[in-house]
Amino acid sequence: MNPIWKTTSEVMSAIAGPLIGLSSAASNFAYFLPALVAAIAYFQYEMLDPESRPIDVPSEELHDRYDFIVVGAGSAGAVVANRLSEIEGWSVLLLEAGGDETEISDVPLMAAYLQLSQLDWKYKSEPQGQACLAMNNGRCNWPRGKVIGGSSVLNYMLYLRGNKKDYEIWESLGNPGWGYKDALYYFKKSEDNKNPYLTKTPYHSEGGYLTVSEAPYHTPLVTSFVEAGKQLGYKNRDINGQFQTGFMLAQGTVRRGARCSTGKAFLRPIRLRTNLHVAMRSHVTRVLIDPATKVAFGVEFVRDGKLYRIRARKEVILSAGAVNSPQILMLSGIGPKADLEKLNIPLIQDLQVGHNLQDHVGLGGLTFVIDKPVSILLSRVYAVQPVLQYAVFGGGPLTIMGGVEGLAFVNTKYVNASDDFPDIEFHFISGSTHSDGGAQLKKAHGLTETFYKKSFEPITGKDSFSLLPVLLRPKSRGLIKLRSRNPFDPPLIYPNYFKDDFDMKTLIEGVKIGVALSRTPAFKYYKSKFLPFPDCSHIPVHTDPYYECMIRLYSATIYHPVGTAKMGPYWDEQAVVDSDLRVYGIKNLRVIDASIMPTLVSGNTNAPVIMIGEKGADLIKALWIRRTRLGAFGNLKPT
Repeated sequence: MNPIWKTTSEVMSAIAGPLIGLSSAASNFAYFLPALVAAIAYFQYEMLDPESRPIDVPSEELHDRYDFIVVGAGSAGAVVANRLSEIEGWSVLLLEAGGDETEISDVPLMAAYLQLSQLDWKYKSEPQGQACLAMNNGRCNWPRGKVIGGSSVLNYMLYLRGNKKDYEIWESLGNPGWGYKDALYYFKKSEDNKNPYLTKTPYHSEGGYLTVSEAPYHTPLVTSFVEAGKQLGYKNRDINGQFQTGFMLAQGTVRRGARCSTGKAFLRPIRLRTNLHVAMRSHVTRVLIDPATKVAFGVEFVRDGKLYRIRARKEVILSAGAVNSPQILMLSGIGPKADLEKLNIPLIQDLQVGHNLQDHVGLGGLTFVIDKPVSILLSRVYAVQPVLQYAVFGGGPLTIMGGVEGLAFVNTKYVNASDDFPDIEFHFISGSTHSDGGAQLKKAHGLTETFYKKSFEPITGKDSFSLLPVLLRPKSRGLIKLRSRNPFDPPLIYPNYFKDDFDMKTLIEGVKIGVALSRTPAFKYYKSKFLPFPDCSHIPVHTDPYYECMIRLYSATIYHPVGTAKMGPYWDEQAVVDSDLRVYGIKNLRVIDASIMPTLVSGNTNAPVIMIGEKGADLIKALWIRRTRLGAFGNLKPT
């Protein structure tokens, strides 16, 4: 706290005045945001962070050449830029299409409110007719971070690594060095875990850049969630540890009650490194590649309405994410030959860019109404006391990670439970789609007014909890294509949810487990009652067709697109990059982000993408340090 403030009561009095009446006006969300921003600003909340914001280098101060150019300052790009600039003799340019984080993006509970904002690319999937049917025009919202920190600024901060077997599968597909032991090393390299019990195990570490912790505030409901898991036969355990199957209080990338994005973790501490330049609001339009030699030698980008071209002496690294990296590759002449020819883009390398798209999809709105006042409701959270709790002390309900308090991994009948390779993940939310009175969540999920009014408006103001059952390893594969040659046009996104019927069958079983969880003694205490969807009333409730109807209506992506620049051996026809993340057929160009995943990991993707950034940076270092050393021997010069 600022030393000029004498007592807590004086501080409270100073700021409470402008907030008086907030509780009574809570039904109007417009009152809350300005009050929260004012409170954070008044208390100089950001000053509690030891690091200031990254320096946005003016265009006139950018160099003509850098050793490395990193495109995208997201979950991977921020890591790559940090690690490469550790070498003092190397110059690094980090280009980001968006600006920096805001005060509101720091507030964990506000995660959904960042979607459709200036921090979001605001992508939408193309209608497919068999999913997202309760969404406007049948299109799912696909938020992607357009900001320093990327999607780690928009996400729900949940820290999950996936299953050990995910990485063994990657290695078995012909990707040496990507097994679980390798992945664990890089997970631990980043991590600064604040749970002393976990740091004593061989699966966690402290002292890394990335803070990982539990939220400082919990509702009683999450305790019941873990207890309900026990009553179904599941253990309470560290799901990032020796075994994955089980229930756990959510851990996330949270620092002192606020979001810890990769921008905050990896870029702010190194803002004064003279060999790292960060250029915000720089929209990369293509990679510059010599078509004769197939050498990537720089990038082209637009900033402040002007076109810039900057060269890379060593490498260009695309870390723009599973949507934007394939878009940039295709705009640069790297992609499926037929598609590029249709758009009159000169082909440089024929690769299956944009294919192999995978995403986690689940059932949204699986809601259970309860009879006790313990859940997250607008009228309780958007009030004077919670705002002050957060702004002054970094505590209270605003620290809950997007409303998600608990996590679980469970087994349907389609997997062998003894294998510890669960196929469904639960996000436990101490509230539901209606909990903000229709202010924002329905917009973030893209729901139509008609569906929301029929399904959720009748329970406005009522306490609830919800479960989001997620299909962990979908068999369906989607596609990303260019809409046009215009780099400012959003790409076409075809998720192809449930194209393989096995995905639907598996998810239905996951919903059944969720309903069973709500009927355990732990939740009977709250007299939990299942909320039906009126649009499915023509089908007998609690049957497989009923759950299928719910899933096709409220198809909830949890925003984990991967695989669109697949890592694989040279004999894999779909592979875009090799196991060193180098683009096939192109020299000095790599992709380091979620798009390189050959298969989707069994869990949320932010931590694995940070791991990919760590490993990718080490691969680059190993090559160029070796070349530099070889260059010291006369005829063995760097290439």
